[in-house]
Amino acid sequence: RSSAASDVYKRQGDNNIMQIKKYITGKTDNTIIQFIRYVFVGGAATVVQYLILILLVELFGVNANVSNGFGFAGGLLTNYFISTYWVFDNSSVKNKAGEFTVFALIGIVGLGINQALIWLFDKQLAEVSILGGIIPADKYYIIGQVIATALVFFWNFFARKLLLYNDKPDKTANDKKDAVLTANKN
Repeated sequence: RSSAASDVYKRQGDNNIMQIKKYITGKTDNTIIQFIRYVFVGGAATVVQYLILILLVELFGVNANVSNGFGFAGGLLTNYFISTYWVFDNSSVKNKAGEFTVFALIGIVGLGINQALIWLFDKQLAEVSILGGIIPADKYYIIGQVIATALVFFWNFFARKLLLYNDKPDKTANDKKDAVLTANKN
């Protein structure tokens, strides 16, 4: 193979690596890339939440509901810091305290959805044994938690994307700036 062909293959490889790096680390408003990143962020936040929950209950004997509250707070903070750094850009709320408040309120709605589904499965559906004994009634809360995890994940992502991180850069301002720069060149 010629040296020129090797250079072409090397440049193509370098371009591919740069493109992958851009998808992984670069700022983006692309919803698909943000969603994929949010999968990882949600996973990390879930790990933090579960670790706090289990450590407080098992090592310190703290009530499970109280521990879950601390776990939720830890997961929420993890989600917020990683999301604002890596997933979302262009918050519609310019004040960081206001941004966190809206972020947290969306998370609290998700917590409500989660609690409602666990209650539904643990207290209501377990009593009527809708699964015909395949799963013991005292384990129905796990089914509720699995369903809630999926629903709340989608709720959190899309609510935050649509309600909080929907601010697009002002295209007309950029167009005006470009026009001024072009006029100054002439």
